[in-house]
Amino acid sequence: MTTWKATLAACLLATSLGAGALAQSVDGQVTKIDEAQQKITLRHGPIKNLDMTNMTMVFRVQDPAMLKKVKVGDRVKFEADRVDGQITVTRIEKAK
Repeated sequence: MTTWKATLAACLLATSLGAGALAQSVDGQVTKIDEAQQKITLRHGPIKNLDMTNMTMVFRVQDPAMLKKVKVGDRVKFEADRVDGQITVTRIEKAK
């Protein structure tokens, strides 16, 4: 049982130490949607977990259904991270 507890404690510690690198919500605005290529262009603020400054760039989307939730001109909150070596939007929603 001690080994199990030590393994659990190590996993929890690793999770809490890595939490600073997790994707954070970023403000942005949709400037283009390319459903055929499963990509979205966003003008966005800093993306700290990717060490990016304000800019406009094209992102892959993790789930093509995300592109149906927004339209060009929408202000959004999104998260982006590296997925299979490519910067990818992992979550997006219209800003309130």
